[in-house]
Amino acid sequence: MSRESRIWGLHAVTAALRNDPENISRLLVDRGRRDKRLKEVLDLARQHQVKVEQVDVRQLEKEAGGDRHQGVVAHYQAPEALGEDALDDILEAAAQPLILVLDGVTDPHNLGACLRTADAAGVAAVVVPRDKAVGLTPTVRKVASGAAESVPFIQVTNLARTLDHLKDRGLWVIGTAGEGGQTLYDVDFRGGSVLVMGAEGTGMRRLTRERCDHLVQIPMLGQVESLNVSVATGVCLYEALRQRRG
Repeated sequence: MSRESRIWGLHAVTAALRNDPENISRLLVDRGRRDKRLKEVLDLARQHQVKVEQVDVRQLEKEAGGDRHQGVVAHYQAPEALGEDALDDILEAAAQPLILVLDGVTDPHNLGACLRTADAAGVAAVVVPRDKAVGLTPTVRKVASGAAESVPFIQVTNLARTLDHLKDRGLWVIGTAGEGGQTLYDVDFRGGSVLVMGAEGTGMRRLTRERCDHLVQIPMLGQVESLNVSVATGVCLYEALRQRRG
């Protein structure tokens, strides 16, 4: 299933034109812009026979809700998030999957950045709770720069139950917490693993924390007590990638 949405920004629109052009119904571009990056968008649109409309900046600003559109907005039949039933197919397709769980991330910029890093680190799926967490908004898609279309995004109604299911399938659940008894570098990510990141400010909820096989912390040597969730996610995912490649 899909629903009409809007995406904007050169990276997000270019990714949609490359990977999913049949779901773009309209492409609006700044009639006053002439540069190499926009030419790439226009060339892709021509290649995939996507209709282009030259409009003024005010219309683009309205279409993007005042966000930074970089001269391009697409009307897009965005695929909806997957349900928890999709997890088993994903687990079957990967020998030692790495799953990223975000427990209640509400900032679309953080979610978009996490998706982008998840794509780069080879994450098999990103799992989030359906309630009290941000979904695949246009801002998320813009920040993700195409990763919202390439990484399976799964919304679940009961995150604790989903973690129990992942544990039953043989995956180790590794949660991040400032009071974790181990550091990130003390645990083994080489097998099937679930990395759980808490929400901005509040961290993991109690039921989520109770499902973790390990609680780990990122060593902090300076005056700052914690990292932004998207930065922390990048640190953790690339330690997992380092171990899995080694």
